Amino acid sequence: MLLTLVFGYLLITIAIGLWAAKRVKNTADFAIAGRHLPLVMIVTTTFATWFGSETVLGIPATFITSGLHGVVEDPFGAGTCLILVGIFFAAKLYRMTLLTISDYYRERFGRTIEVTCSLVIILSYLGWVAAQVTALGLVFNVLSEGAISKPLGMVIGTGSILAYTLFGGMWSVAVTDFIQMIILVIGLFILAVFAGHQAGGADKVIALATSKDLFKFLPEPSASEIVGFIAAGMTMMLGSIPQQDVFQRVMSAKDIKAATRGPVIGGVCYIVFAFVPMFLVTSALIIMPDTVAKLMATGVKADSQMILPTLVRDHMPFVMQVLFFGALLSAIKSTASATLLAPSVTFVENIWRQFFPRQADKHELRTMRITVLIFSACVCAYAIALQGTPIYEQVSGAYQVTLVGAFVPLAAGLYWKRATTQGAIFSIVLGVLAWLVFLYTPAGATFPPQLAGFLMAIVGMVLGSLGPQAIRNTQASHHRVVGVESVQHAAAAHGAQVSR
Repeated sequence: MLLTLVFGYLLITIAIGLWAAKRVKNTADFAIAGRHLPLVMIVTTTFATWFGSETVLGIPATFITSGLHGVVEDPFGAGTCLILVGIFFAAKLYRMTLLTISDYYRERFGRTIEVTCSLVIILSYLGWVAAQVTALGLVFNVLSEGAISKPLGMVIGTGSILAYTLFGGMWSVAVTDFIQMIILVIGLFILAVFAGHQAGGADKVIALATSKDLFKFLPEPSASEIVGFIAAGMTMMLGSIPQQDVFQRVMSAKDIKAATRGPVIGGVCYIVFAFVPMFLVTSALIIMPDTVAKLMATGVKADSQMILPTLVRDHMPFVMQVLFFGALLSAIKSTASATLLAPSVTFVENIWRQFFPRQADKHELRTMRITVLIFSACVCAYAIALQGTPIYEQVSGAYQVTLVGAFVPLAAGLYWKRATTQGAIFSIVLGVLAWLVFLYTPAGATFPPQLAGFLMAIVGMVLGSLGPQAIRNTQASHHRVVGVESVQHAAAAHGAQVSR
């Protein structure tokens, strides 16, 4: 019965998405909803994009073992990212009326940086989308009590999202996000109240978390702990900024007010509401201590992700099960639809166009849809290959590449007038190389790879931008000195000749 209701819910969201797809007439409608979305929809779609499988399953699993200190990357870093976008980036980018974030790199630094950053951004989406597909497979596997395997569940889930994203693009994503976020917020809030009651009251749940030191946020006062804490926090905080899905929500706004305020409100709401799944998993420690201990005893984070689904399935009435899995599917589908669309649009607009620059708009729209289909198939296969990898790690790892390869050129281009194309090239090359060196050598055990890459990206931008100018200034100064000396020498020679 529960599985039937879930399939019914999937069909309803597909129908809503296809209804919204009627508004898509051109590539601008498909990519950024024709810049028509009001503030409330910008808030819900930014919130929905962030509130995915890692928030409902990954964050609670990490929180219960490591406390708030272990989830600094997400939700704190991720939510702060949206706030920073609204305050420092949205207005500047919105006024440029671009279709993708990579269009900015082309306008500021040229084609080479556009293509390079596009590849970096597209690559970063593999892990993020794979995490959502993995969660879909887990949901169908749990609901069918193993009758549907996780790989088959991934295929079914990917198909349900693809059904409306393929035709409606950003319009379908935004409309379904709006409805799914209502279901998500109401469903998880009711579940939290019910779970708190089962555990003997919210005060007992909070007291248990306090006794286990789960609310400890700041790192130990040691250099390695502090550096690791900073690196974890900035990975999603800064690495998520140069992402097409965030940019699409900014550019989809109907005015600059919605573009700037929407991400800020969405980010604050995300950080606050992310505590609800953490409250639920702490309640599970009281309601089913033996089951939680068994799931955590393996030491595998993927098993810890099963705590909430197990709590709901085994200890809550049918209505609560419907609410939970409806909320979970809402979270996953809203994030997955956005992250399938974003890299596909980036590929067509910023890479495909290098080879086919004069396509008619209807042909480009068709190309975008084909790309969505191909990318979906690739991500589903990638997710199946990554079975067993914790969702939280899949998501957090996805943003390291954009942190070291795309953030510094974006920020420097917007806020530093002396940033040059050569500086952007140096930034990307040094940032990515340093990240790879620390990632695949023992050096990464002593210093976080993403922080090493980020620092070298800054060095590359400064050296690449100022170095040539300093050399030219030095050469010009040398030429002036040589010129003066030549004049002085000629004058002296002339004077000597006159005296003779």
